[in-house]
Amino acid sequence: MEVLHPAAHGATGDPPHLDVPLIRADVRDAAAVAAALRGVDVVVHQAAMVGMGVDVADLPEYVGCNDLGTAVLLAQMAAAGVGRLVLASSMVVYGEGTYSCQVHGPTRPGIRAPADLASGRFEPTCPQCAAPLEPGLVDEDDRLEPRSVYAATKVAQEHLTGAWVRATGARAIALRYHNVYGPRMPRDSPYSGVAAIFRSALERGEPPRVFEDGRQRRDFVHVRDVAAANLAALAALEEAPSGGLRAYNIASGSPRTVGELATALTAAMSGPPPVVSGQVRAGDVRHVVASPARACRELGFTASVPFEEGVAAFARAPLRA
Repeated sequence: MEVLHPAAHGATGDPPHLDVPLIRADVRDAAAVAAALRGVDVVVHQAAMVGMGVDVADLPEYVGCNDLGTAVLLAQMAAAGVGRLVLASSMVVYGEGTYSCQVHGPTRPGIRAPADLASGRFEPTCPQCAAPLEPGLVDEDDRLEPRSVYAATKVAQEHLTGAWVRATGARAIALRYHNVYGPRMPRDSPYSGVAAIFRSALERGEPPRVFEDGRQRRDFVHVRDVAAANLAALAALEEAPSGGLRAYNIASGSPRTVGELATALTAAMSGPPPVVSGQVRAGDVRHVVASPARACRELGFTASVPFEEGVAAFARAPLRA
């Protein structure tokens, strides 16, 4: 079932070319969801508004699509006796990543001060001594601390799913995607990923504009690897315990800076060099780098698309209008 939200797919939508039935419906429509679940054994729930959005005016739409939509789906799955779910979650549930202070050890920094950001001091500091922090790897047991509307809805999706499995004895896996890129991303919009925003600028002959100083670190994972992770999760659900929800980081394991992504895309497209703007977006975090160890150990999933190969292919891949 796919509703093709205009924020991601444009006004008319661009459905995938799949040899499967496509039901155009709203995931918040209980009757439509109930009809779509007939004969279904397991659900892979990808429906959501994504990205940073425009401003807080987007809040009702994010909550409606992501959280109400998930609640309707879970209720109808319970009514239909469908007890297995793979949920598309996100690394945004962590907020800032993991950090360590040389004096105070592992710590979680607070929200970066506007005055620091305005003066170009982008790195988080120790909340106790203000010393520079060393970023580390986030694992699935780290604290959830959403710092944007989208992030808050993804945390809520996980909590709703947790309540559902405990109430029904169902089984679920949450895949916390890191920065996904690849063919058929939506073009440049506030709801696009940074890879599509950079590529769209280069297609217009413009340099990609890199926020902050470009040294913020992310894990860019190709959509082909994300698809493989979903297949691995489906297989793992066969043996998962009833009433359980298990989360997994879905990441390449080879982090890069946002500036490196812009440089690699520029080289692949022979475009103008990136411009580092110093601009800051509300809700952005500095470093989020994942440990993929649990997914490797328990799902047998390891990303296989190297960064350089994936970016070179993405430079030529079709995007959605």
